Amino acid sequence: RTLPHPVVVLAAARVAEDFSARFDCTGRAYRYRILNRPSRPGLEARRAWHVKRRLDAEAMHEAAQMLLGQHDFSAFRAASCQAKSALRTLDRLDVARIGDAIEISVAARSFLHHQVRHMVGTLAEIGAGRRPVSWARSLLEGRDRTKAGQTAPPDGLTFVAARYEPDPGFDMDAQPARYMEGMFKALVGVRIEVAEWTAKRKQSQNRPMADRLA
Repeated sequence: RTLPHPVVVLAAARVAEDFSARFDCTGRAYRYRILNRPSRPGLEARRAWHVKRRLDAEAMHEAAQMLLGQHDFSAFRAASCQAKSALRTLDRLDVARIGDAIEISVAARSFLHHQVRHMVGTLAEIGAGRRPVSWARSLLEGRDRTKAGQTAPPDGLTFVAARYEPDPGFDMDAQPARYMEGMFKALVGVRIEVAEWTAKRKQSQNRPMADRLA
């Protein structure tokens, strides 16, 4: 049976009775994907934000670096946010173009409600050339959500990883374990060795089609 939003459990661990998956988390990583081309998405429908106008990923990345560190992120906070404080520490916010896509990698201990999508919407304005690179920092210092960019649609947002200290010791197969660890460390800027299964997959893709079908 096909579910509308399937969830697959890869691992489980015994934890203390007072353990909270939300409040005991010491690090979160997200990825936001923008499909940046005139033609509409096919297989990526509902998995990326489709932006037809050409975006300047380098300008977006430069602006993003001005948001790193501990700040009051009220300018990127949803009106419905229930957090007691808008003070957050942004560890990473990288923007890179990969073909027709722009991928935004972000990591922090915690985020405000819709903070990532608000930052993406603001960076998209800069990428489109409608605002200068310095605009992101000006918004941050102004702390006025009404002056920031639009809330980027949820389609392109993916929760990549959560970090706990100490590690609960999830009983996972070796390959998924290396994959999840690698995804998070890559987002927080730690260079890691590419997982074996990823390397093998790339090698297979680089082989001639005739060889792959043999």
